[in-house]
Amino acid sequence: MNHVVIDASALIAVIANEPVKHQLAQVTQDAVLIAPHSVHWEIGNAFSAMLKRQRATLAQVVQAVAVYQTIPIRFVEIELAEALQLAHELNLYAYDAYLLRCAIKYSAPLLSLDRGLIHAAQALNAPIIEVTA
Repeated sequence: MNHVVIDASALIAVIANEPVKHQLAQVTQDAVLIAPHSVHWEIGNAFSAMLKRQRATLAQVVQAVAVYQTIPIRFVEIELAEALQLAHELNLYAYDAYLLRCAIKYSAPLLSLDRGLIHAAQALNAPIIEVTA
């Protein structure tokens, strides 16, 4: 079965029922979604930011977390030193480097809506799955 590395931007689009949700579901239909453990905490951070900026209520965030928890993601290990090497080489935040390291380690395409992360993956010749919003 094919693995796909999924990031928080793609997950939030699915959870928030954004128009691109159907494309994301289609390209991952027969795939095993994998992600570094950091994605779990990025989702929590995104939800807390929504609360802080008053873009969502606590009830909405709790409901969104319930939706998130239904998405089958296999959290996988990556090597911190290798990820930090990528962060240094590409001038990235560690969280983006973790995703790139995951894609490289597991020879899996990256699924993201983050243009900067996609460009970084392209610079590494890492496989990506293009989805347009």
